Amino acid sequence: MYVLSVSSLKGGVGKTTVALGMASASSARGLRTLVIDLDPQCDATTGLGAIGEFNETCADVLKSPKHNVVHKAIVSSTWAKIHSTKIDVMVGSPKVQQADAPSPTVRELWKLEEALARIETEYDLVIIDTPPSINGLTKTAWVTSDRILIVTEPSLFSVVAAERSIRAINELRKAITRRLKVFGVVVNRYKPLSKEHQFRVAELAEKYPGKLLPQLFEEKSTMQQAQGAAMPIHSWPGDTAASIAASFDHVLDALMLDLTERVYDEDNEKSRRNRKEKRRMKLKRGKGIEASPLAVLMGSDYNGEDKAKADPLEDLISSASSDDSTDVTNSDVAAQVSEAGSGSDGGSSSD
Repeated sequence: MYVLSVSSLKGGVGKTTVALGMASASSARGLRTLVIDLDPQCDATTGLGAIGEFNETCADVLKSPKHNVVHKAIVSSTWAKIHSTKIDVMVGSPKVQQADAPSPTVRELWKLEEALARIETEYDLVIIDTPPSINGLTKTAWVTSDRILIVTEPSLFSVVAAERSIRAINELRKAITRRLKVFGVVVNRYKPLSKEHQFRVAELAEKYPGKLLPQLFEEKSTMQQAQGAAMPIHSWPGDTAASIAASFDHVLDALMLDLTERVYDEDNEKSRRNRKEKRRMKLKRGKGIEASPLAVLMGSDYNGEDKAKADPLEDLISSASSDDSTDVTNSDVAAQVSEAGSGSDGGSSSD
């Protein structure tokens, strides 16, 4: 099972539209698909035809990700009547805002991951529609995800929001899970005749080389009509709908290729991090000191500890004691020489 989050830190860019387009492409491809609606507005739930009162929703799942709660919060989409493939939705609720704390705990961040672990064999692709903020709900979705698709529109504020998103994702990746990666940036509501839009698309391509997807989704009423009828874009009639559906197919192809070619290897990642940690240890103070210039200056017996500083008075006393002992030794030698001389003189006189 792979998990994709569809995110934007700016509202009104058509994030849910892209999430539903990806779900339509996945379902049309025959992939068992689950859409998780973490946006308190619950537009994805409505677009998938799940309308009514539900005892359990994603809000309950985040409180208690138990097996029975997770399964009760998932309902079948009306799209399943059109596509023979399994497509479900984890129902959204305005109550999910209770889990949208600005600074969630690590335990809270892993709640959705724990819930998906209980249904891992039931789906091929999970698509999470996140709220347009960087609080607890979005972070929870990102921690659970293998890839993130950032949705933007060609305007100044949306470009800035996309930059904030990528920066936040990289920070979370370093702090919590190395599995997380940005899949790409997709432009929605594009007007090809607008000079401003052309400029912003070029700016995005320059800022994120290799990450800006070539598919530019134009602002068309066809997608809104399909959503209003709670139908997948792949089943909506007309050439425009077929063109939009083909674009989502291309995005899905690129996503699946990226997921299968760049598989996260946890053991290899741990080994790589251990090697980096060892290299850092060599650079820490007091490590590898035997080869340092300081050790060479202090002597081969230097173990990294400070040696006691010399006391000038003790040096003077020690030096004086050494001189005294030298004087005594010299006097003894002189006496011995004198005695030897006297002995030789006495011998001569007796002769």
